[in-house]
Amino acid sequence: MNRTFMLRTAIVMLTASACAFASAASAQKKAKADPTEQAVLLGQFGDWGAYTASPGGKKVCFALAKPTAATTEPAGRKRDPSYAFVSTRPGEKVKNEVSVIVGYPQKASHDATAGIGSANYAMYTQNDGAWVKNAAEEAQMVDAMRKGSDLVVKSESALGTKTTDTFSLKGMAQALEKVAEECK
Repeated sequence: MNRTFMLRTAIVMLTASACAFASAASAQKKAKADPTEQAVLLGQFGDWGAYTASPGGKKVCFALAKPTAATTEPAGRKRDPSYAFVSTRPGEKVKNEVSVIVGYPQKASHDATAGIGSANYAMYTQNDGAWVKNAAEEAQMVDAMRKGSDLVVKSESALGTKTTDTFSLKGMAQALEKVAEECK
């Protein structure tokens, strides 16, 4: 009887510890999931927002959008939110860097793709992020995004889930103008 009581007490304590850990992890994940939490909104332009932030005292400006449509295969798979970014970091002499957060760890050694109209761009992946693989194509991609109507990003998770995120490009050009104004 005494052993049963001690075992139950240990199980209750482990469960309570696990719940506390899960709550802390969930809160940390939630904070990480929203890239605008520490940023200042400079303006909303259609589906794109222009933001500025100073992580570690280094100024960064970015245009950001959430997908207007998202599909997973198989259907109904859960994942964290996804976002498309165009970032400028004057301290690092980086201007209009395109990246995407896809909301899950991606399949190792597997490129994502980004399409705007008939133009397609390979994106290298790392963890839950994707960046233009050929840096020489980045300016061309940004130009296509300014003129296009949708950005379609396709990726595959480490578990084999395939996703397609469609981002409206409405307001993207104006958001980039605001970003350029703020981060000269």
